[in-house]
Amino acid sequence: MLGLMQEQKLLIPSLIEHAVASHPNAEIVSRTVEGPLHRCTYRDIHRRAKQAANALTALGVQRGDRVATLAWNGYRHMELYFGVSGMGAVLHTVNPRLFPEQLEYIINHAEDAVLFFDLSFVALVEKLAPQLQGVRAFVLMTDRAHMPESSIPGLLCYEDLLAAQSDDYAWPDLDENSAASLCYTSGTTGMPKGVLYSHRSTVLHAFGACTVDSLAVSRNETALLVVPMFHVNAWSMPYAGAMSGAKLVLPGPALDGASVYQLLRGEQVTLALGVPTVWMLLLQHVAATGLKPAGELALRRVVIGGAAAPRAMVEAFEREFGALVVQGWGMTEMSPLGTVCNLLAKHRSLPLDQRLDMHVKQGRAVFGVSLKLTDGEGRRLPHDGEAAGHLKVRGPWIAKAYYGDEGGPILDDEGYFDTGDVATIDADGYMQITDRAKDVIKSGGEWISSIALENAAMGHLLIAEAAVIGIAHPKWQERPLLLVVVKPGQTLEREAVLHYLSGRVAKWWLPDDVVFVDSLPHTATGKLHKAVLREQFRDYCFADA
Repeated sequence: MLGLMQEQKLLIPSLIEHAVASHPNAEIVSRTVEGPLHRCTYRDIHRRAKQAANALTALGVQRGDRVATLAWNGYRHMELYFGVSGMGAVLHTVNPRLFPEQLEYIINHAEDAVLFFDLSFVALVEKLAPQLQGVRAFVLMTDRAHMPESSIPGLLCYEDLLAAQSDDYAWPDLDENSAASLCYTSGTTGMPKGVLYSHRSTVLHAFGACTVDSLAVSRNETALLVVPMFHVNAWSMPYAGAMSGAKLVLPGPALDGASVYQLLRGEQVTLALGVPTVWMLLLQHVAATGLKPAGELALRRVVIGGAAAPRAMVEAFEREFGALVVQGWGMTEMSPLGTVCNLLAKHRSLPLDQRLDMHVKQGRAVFGVSLKLTDGEGRRLPHDGEAAGHLKVRGPWIAKAYYGDEGGPILDDEGYFDTGDVATIDADGYMQITDRAKDVIKSGGEWISSIALENAAMGHLLIAEAAVIGIAHPKWQERPLLLVVVKPGQTLEREAVLHYLSGRVAKWWLPDDVVFVDSLPHTATGKLHKAVLREQFRDYCFADA
């Protein structure tokens, strides 16, 4: 027997339609690339998203076409979140921090038809444009007054494009499993892979973000999105904001401590979300200026993801800001929400030191996400807080394959995805990452591939062998240390190695130091023994650390 409930498709336009019906005047505040703060409402986003949909139609974009963005957090980017997916195309948010060769690969692999980009990236797009053969239109996300001279062929102005279109647009009746947006992984074990989210998975993920035991996004919050909108759809916040009516504050490209503090104070932000690197800059600014944030800010919660939150950071927010740190964990393949570290009732009366022990964990699974631990043979391990195993996940907003079936099957026999992390899970369901199965390095919330760095270094004619390991860093969490074996009879200097790499990897991937060694340890199968190297260099400190 079937239930007698109405069948309502879970589509992204339903979020912005709900917003304009229920909380049309809730604000979206943006620091623009051009400089000034811009204020609008969900009603404005709704209207201009429909204009964007009409503009895309005029450009010949059809259902299923990929539309790329190279943009910071701002109201125009948010309009495209709803306009692109709403008209049946696929929003492809591109991470501008990747190396140009990776950007070229990603945009071409996705077969993007249109590229929208902020003023900050004009020079970058000028360099990329000749290699982007599939892009039919380039649109600069600014107004006519700020349009620069450029070599980009047929460059269009975003505001001109929208002004020419009506805001009368009927969202098409799409299948809820239709592709809605596309994000690529950071390419830590090879070239980046695409993760293709559906309308259904996106709406369910927004529900997950709004639940009280998750991020608890509500109309009572003023949320600062320091997490970039090119990082897994800003952790669902544009969608969760529309669903809940939360006021959103979008910081644009200004992520320095002073600029972030100004927004926290000026907009009386209650909830802030971002990676540890940005919060380190904020804490350094507060310490250097003698500010007293607890007395002048409304900040209640800070959600930290992308990298583990240092214990000292958790304590600083609680002591100096009077704000609770909520750690979250996930990944691109998970949309990204997997676990959130909210405390249980029994933890609230604990002394600060014991509560901090809990806050540094990655947290408990959000409803919809199932976790399991397995050993090397795939056998389940107990959730006793002691057994460490491969962390695997399953749920309605977790990938079942990569775009283009890159990498082949990615699920086990029970439909679980292997995250590549090693973790423990205790009896209360709190998960904690203990190691990484792959030797990637997390720097400021971004991933650096040790293998890619090693391969680049090995291209040097005088280098016989190279290994890269992550070394703890007080600002960036981890930075790469390059260990080099020089070919017999040859000599090589640190500066020469870094100069060689500077044209071959992204600037922020460059190792912080180079150490020359006589030999490198190997496992029985001939692989580099990274565990031995990490132990050997565990007390190593960079000169600037």
